[in-house]
Amino acid sequence: MYGKYQQYLQDTLTSIREAGLYKNERNIASPQSAEITLEDGSKALNFCANNYLGLADNPRLIKAASDIMATRGYGMSSVRFICGTQDMHKKLEKAIADYFHTEDTILYASCFDANGGVFEPLFTAEDAIISDSLNHASIIDGVRLCKAVRYRYENADMADLERCLKEAQAQRYRIIVTDGVFSMDGNVAPMDKICDLAEKYDALVMVDESHSAGVVGKTGHGVAEQYGCYGRIDIHTGTLGKAFGGAVGGFTTGRKEIIELLRQRSRPYLFSNSIPPTIVAAGLETFKILGESNELHTKLQENVDYFRDKMIAAGFDIKPTQSAICAVMLYDAPLSQKFAARIAEEGIFVTGFYYPVVPQGQARIRVQLSAAHKKEHLDKAIAAFIKVGKELGVLK
Repeated sequence: MYGKYQQYLQDTLTSIREAGLYKNERNIASPQSAEITLEDGSKALNFCANNYLGLADNPRLIKAASDIMATRGYGMSSVRFICGTQDMHKKLEKAIADYFHTEDTILYASCFDANGGVFEPLFTAEDAIISDSLNHASIIDGVRLCKAVRYRYENADMADLERCLKEAQAQRYRIIVTDGVFSMDGNVAPMDKICDLAEKYDALVMVDESHSAGVVGKTGHGVAEQYGCYGRIDIHTGTLGKAFGGAVGGFTTGRKEIIELLRQRSRPYLFSNSIPPTIVAAGLETFKILGESNELHTKLQENVDYFRDKMIAAGFDIKPTQSAICAVMLYDAPLSQKFAARIAEEGIFVTGFYYPVVPQGQARIRVQLSAAHKKEHLDKAIAAFIKVGKELGVLK
């Protein structure tokens, strides 16, 4: 049997390569930071990591993770409800709830698991899920696992959301689901207007804070802080794998009864090992650092403003952004790949995105800024963009 199936797999992989959609992995041989060392020993500046606050190689997090193994071990070897819960897990859940001004938190192995496990326990075929068209794949997959009626509104389009809410009055309960920051464009969901519509049409609200937590808001506490929506959002999901240390681990935080029911029925929580002590200890240290100062968030915002303004002045077409994601629009898929490969030769790591990750004709280079970037890093990246942009005819 495998001979026939092997040929099918080979043909599929060939078609992916020929379409220019094959994804090659980059091998690095250093900690994640603004400057990284590649497998061949060469250096590069990294502008495509989710390391927004620059904490991935923070000495305090490394020490916290290392120290805890001496007293709490390497792994938990169990799911939470059997014997996989330490007091540390509860402390981290409280720290996350405090950060987002919510009532309780449940930890997952990843935010993909959090989004995959949130809908099915809470909603049935009698209910409705109303989802933004640009929501993350994990939200889409989570919705697919649920039997609720599905509605889809155009990205951040409040008139279209209202249309869906009117139609969804036919269902018992309704929930509006959106990314906080949309990872391809860098725009922020208008949470105040979403909450207004939710109250008008009797709906719950859920937001995925993966790219917004630690980034947007006056002190980086996410979309609820940015739009003054504390207490109006029922469910936040997020990750420890981006701004909060860059490792693994996800969470859902929100209303206490929602979290309690997820503990009883959310399958990724019930049937996955609890996150290990090293991740928990580093997570606790992350929230301790963020509670001491807004310095990292301030530095991130300064870097974003500097890079964006210089790139626009150079003539690049930049998507409007309120986050740490800067989409440099090229529109042509092969050009985005060629641009990313060429700028890598200049020692700058960025990623070209094209269909099906973004819509046809919307290819771009996604640049992600970090508090770890120094001004000289930004200047080198901008100079490389300008050089390659002129070589490839993007700039005149």
